Amino acid sequence: MSNLTRYDPFRDLDDMFKGFALQPVRFDQHVPQIKLDVKETDGGYSIRADIPGVKKEDINVKVEGNVVSISAEVKEEKEQKKGERVVRSERYRGSVSRAFTLDHDLDEKTANAKYADGVLELTLPKKSSAAQSKIVVQ
Repeated sequence: MSNLTRYDPFRDLDDMFKGFALQPVRFDQHVPQIKLDVKETDGGYSIRADIPGVKKEDINVKVEGNVVSISAEVKEEKEQKKGERVVRSERYRGSVSRAFTLDHDLDEKTANAKYADGVLELTLPKKSSAAQSKIVVQ
């Protein structure tokens, strides 16, 4: 089995700029990745999604059939001061999203979502299948 590593073309630039006042801009440091834990029960799914540093008003969850989409808008502002003088001020705005498919259709009308301490908890009940009736062949 071979070991795969992700190539980062800008990895060596950080060493090249050491000692300078300005560093190269790397936007990927600001964007949180949505990490998921999905648990299935007989009646539905329980999902925990880690989305740190986001307000609950900026999170959108959409359920269509058996597809769940989670998206969030990320806003970050930093200001670095020395005494009363502002040395650096940065602002970042972006979005992060994740979509996945589950094995069963979901009942979006009875779904529940809570967000606290950077963790989104979804309770997604399975859609009850239509009652099967036996058809008599004549």
